[in-house]
Amino acid sequence: MSVIKFKKGPKLFSVARKKALRLDVPQEKGVNLTELISRIQIKEGNEPCFRQRSTCSELSCCWQASCKVKMVK
Repeated sequence: MSVIKFKKGPKLFSVARKKALRLDVPQEKGVNLTELISRIQIKEGNEPCFRQRSTCSELSCCWQASCKVKMVK
Protein backbone atom coordinates (compact mmCIF):
# COMPACT_ATOMS: atom_id res chain seq x y z
CA MET A 1 0.00 0.00 0.00
CA SER A 2 1.42 3.38 -0.99
CA VAL A 3 1.30 6.38 1.30
CA ILE A 4 -0.11 9.61 -0.14
CA LYS A 5 2.12 12.50 0.84
CA PHE A 6 0.29 15.47 2.33
CA LYS A 7 1.01 18.77 0.59
CA LYS A 8 0.04 22.23 1.77
CA GLY A 9 0.68 25.89 1.07
CA PRO A 10 2.79 26.82 -1.97
CA LYS A 11 3.61 23.18 -2.81
CA LEU A 12 -0.08 22.27 -3.01
CA PHE A 13 -0.84 25.41 -5.03
CA SER A 14 1.98 24.49 -7.45
CA VAL A 15 0.55 20.98 -7.94
CA ALA A 16 -2.93 22.43 -8.52
CA ARG A 17 -1.64 25.03 -11.02
CA LYS A 18 0.23 22.37 -13.01
CA LYS A 19 -2.84 20.11 -13.12
CA ALA A 20 -5.03 23.07 -14.12
CA LEU A 21 -2.67 23.87 -17.00
CA ARG A 22 -2.82 20.27 -18.25
CA LEU A 23 -6.64 20.40 -18.17
CA ASP A 24 -6.98 23.94 -19.63
CA VAL A 25 -8.69 25.20 -16.47
CA PRO A 26 -8.80 29.04 -16.29
CA GLN A 27 -6.41 30.55 -13.72
CA GLU A 28 -7.02 34.27 -13.38
CA LYS A 29 -4.74 36.27 -11.14
CA GLY A 30 -5.95 36.17 -7.55
CA VAL A 31 -7.84 32.85 -7.72
CA ASN A 32 -7.49 31.04 -4.39
CA LEU A 33 -6.52 27.41 -3.88
CA THR A 34 -10.01 26.18 -2.99
CA GLU A 35 -11.52 27.77 -6.09
CA LEU A 36 -8.77 26.45 -8.36
CA ILE A 37 -9.14 22.88 -7.11
CA SER A 38 -12.93 23.14 -7.36
CA ARG A 39 -12.56 24.18 -11.02
CA ILE A 40 -10.28 21.20 -11.60
CA GLN A 41 -12.82 18.88 -9.99
CA ILE A 42 -15.58 20.23 -12.25
CA LYS A 43 -13.40 19.85 -15.36
CA GLU A 44 -12.75 16.21 -14.37
CA GLY A 45 -16.50 15.59 -13.99
CA ASN A 46 -16.48 15.49 -10.20
CA GLU A 47 -18.41 17.45 -7.60
CA PRO A 48 -16.52 20.61 -6.54
CA CYS A 49 -16.13 19.83 -2.86
CA PHE A 50 -12.51 20.62 -1.85
CA ARG A 51 -12.56 21.89 1.75
CA GLN A 52 -16.31 22.47 1.57
CA ARG A 53 -17.56 19.51 3.63
CA SER A 54 -17.05 18.21 7.14
CA THR A 55 -16.88 14.56 6.00
CA CYS A 56 -16.14 12.87 2.69
CA SER A 57 -16.54 9.37 1.27
CA GLU A 58 -14.57 9.94 -1.97
CA LEU A 59 -11.67 7.70 -1.00
CA SER A 60 -10.16 7.81 -4.51
CA CYS A 61 -9.95 11.62 -4.64
CA CYS A 62 -6.43 12.82 -5.41
CA TRP A 63 -6.92 15.87 -3.15
CA GLN A 64 -8.04 14.00 -0.02
CA ALA A 65 -4.66 14.12 1.76
CA SER A 66 -4.72 17.94 1.61
CA CYS A 67 -8.45 18.53 2.02
CA LYS A 68 -8.57 18.49 5.83
CA VAL A 69 -11.92 16.69 6.06
CA LYS A 70 -12.75 13.51 7.93
CA MET A 71 -12.78 10.56 5.52
CA VAL A 72 -15.58 8.02 6.03
CA LYS A 73 -16.41 4.76 4.27
